[in-house]
Amino acid sequence: MKRFQYIRANELMTACIEGSSKGASFIGGGTNLLDLMKLEIETPIKLVDITQLELKQIEPTLEGGLRIGALVTNSELAAHSEVIANYPVLSRAILAGASGQLRNKATTGGNFLQRTRCYYFYQPDSACNKREPGSGCPAINGENRQLAILGTSEHCIAQHPSDMAVAMRLLDATLQTQKSDGTIRTIATKDLYKLPEDTPHIETVLEPGEMITHVVLPAPIKGMHTYDKVRDRASYAFALVSCAAIIDVDDDGTLNTVRLAFGGIGSQPWRNEAVESSLEGTKGSIPDIVKAANILLSEAQGYGKNDFKIALTRRLLKQIIERALNAKDA
Repeated sequence: MKRFQYIRANELMTACIEGSSKGASFIGGGTNLLDLMKLEIETPIKLVDITQLELKQIEPTLEGGLRIGALVTNSELAAHSEVIANYPVLSRAILAGASGQLRNKATTGGNFLQRTRCYYFYQPDSACNKREPGSGCPAINGENRQLAILGTSEHCIAQHPSDMAVAMRLLDATLQTQKSDGTIRTIATKDLYKLPEDTPHIETVLEPGEMITHVVLPAPIKGMHTYDKVRDRASYAFALVSCAAIIDVDDDGTLNTVRLAFGGIGSQPWRNEAVESSLEGTKGSIPDIVKAANILLSEAQGYGKNDFKIALTRRLLKQIIERALNAKDA
């Protein structure tokens, strides 16, 4: 690990100003950043510790939602009574990720910004456009079993690793941020991430020194909340394919509300509203599900070892729709 300057910020503006300097990084839980620093994949020359900031509250909003401080830990968020009661998909997604020890340290804001777990990204002696722009993407013809099939480019096929962010995308969460000049802005989760295209090293729309301060959830959505995660082992493993879902079924078996967001298959948490629209108002028959899956995967591309994700995503979608229908009949 290379030497760096350490600053503990006690005020938000101080943190943003210090964090805007070249080579600076914010550190909260550090569950991803410290690993990357040890491998010298990330080499900040200044660490701005933000753990003393007043960003640890979960509060109701006037609109009936929740406002979550960026420093609320994953464990605290998953165990919060309002989250369990009204946003169970979020609680389940968080509990499906990492281990209890990591969830005790990992923060809500940091979870959005964790880096890909692509094998080549974590190998300093390997080419990687995300780590060294212009060096190439050996994953395309190499070890790509875990990697994305949607939102990729000829320059990068890395997948987004977060479980929590998938549920946040499903819930239409918004992020509140502050910049070093004091400007505050609101960013929809769907607008936070950038597709890799020809600049895979630019992952989000955040500017230097811009800090996520809060995450705002809208009012709860009626329906069955689920988070399904297909992985190589039962715990402490990243998703091969995951799906956060909210599905409400009418008494006659018609799918009234359908929301679906996927993890493990995209370069970012993946949601396609056209898939949801194609299922709403239907009975969720096999042809209905096939049509929805075809829309979802119309631009999917496997790269050899991850081809199986296309069929696996179809099966997972079918499983979730049928479970919702069966739950209504039970």
